[in-house]
Amino acid sequence: MSKSPKRSRPLVSRRSTLALGAAAAGALAFPSILRAQSKTLRYGHNNEVASVAGAQADWFATAVGEHSGGDLAVQVFPNSQLGKLQELAQAVSLGTVAISHNTAGALGSLYAPFAALDTPYLYRDVDHLMKVMDVSSPVMSELNKGLIDAANIRVLYAHYFGARNLTCDRPIKSPADLSGVKIRAVPFPIYTTAVEGLGAVPIPVDWSEVPTALATGVVAGQENPVNVILSVKLYEVQSHLMLTRHMSNAEVVVMNEDEWQALSDKQKQAVQAAAADTRIRATKAIQDNEASETEELKKRGMTVIGPDDGLEIDAFRTSVSALVKERFGDQYGALYEKIRAIS
Repeated sequence: MSKSPKRSRPLVSRRSTLALGAAAAGALAFPSILRAQSKTLRYGHNNEVASVAGAQADWFATAVGEHSGGDLAVQVFPNSQLGKLQELAQAVSLGTVAISHNTAGALGSLYAPFAALDTPYLYRDVDHLMKVMDVSSPVMSELNKGLIDAANIRVLYAHYFGARNLTCDRPIKSPADLSGVKIRAVPFPIYTTAVEGLGAVPIPVDWSEVPTALATGVVAGQENPVNVILSVKLYEVQSHLMLTRHMSNAEVVVMNEDEWQALSDKQKQAVQAAAADTRIRATKAIQDNEASETEELKKRGMTVIGPDDGLEIDAFRTSVSALVKERFGDQYGALYEKIRAIS
């Protein structure tokens, strides 16, 4: 796709102005960050600050400042302040937002092969996932080049986001139990396929609208990692959690390529060092908390159904995998083999 011409002057909204003013006030309170910064990058995302996905953006911003010696700043805008999922992907491509994080499936809307990274039941374990998602891996190196060429975006890093599990307003143990049941799906093909493969009717809903859709019965359930289910208090509108673990996700942090190329070598090194630090920290935080967060959801009233409770994991895996092969086998088959070959 062609690149949009860069604006000669950035458009600054009233919200951005107020946020910048707040940042300046914070700098007065903390003299250690008063050093003149030659560049500030805007990082927009859709997550709550309390979630690991939200917190890691702030960790990254802090690490960039530290590694650059205050020469480079990252200003974070959480909670979809700068746009919803698809809007953020497009904004980074156009350069109106410098950095964001998103699912691989969402990035597939800009460069189709990238969506293959979010294929359900693809990875052996978290270690395999993180090796594939490392920016230096043969798979990611190839996909990153394609993403830069197609959409003017580069991957800075990716961290483990958790295994996605199904929640619903009723107990589910097999694909047959989901027949005719409307389940929210991330509005991208690989996700709607995953939900349909589980046996449900996929209803694309942007994340910002999910709590309302669940509360009003537009959908009966959704799927997400337990950290998201807990942080957004979905236990208030969902009674059952099924440990399907149908998709191991990495959250992918991307940057506009023109913004990247405009950085000095020292600034690029600072970003890369911050990316390496944050990737490890966020992945560990997710892994360390998965079991305790599941227990916390039980305490908050959710009934948790796993394999020991009759959840038919093999039936879900077989159903999902068959639909994935039917829809994406020809398109992504060679890439799947490269992913499976990484050890």
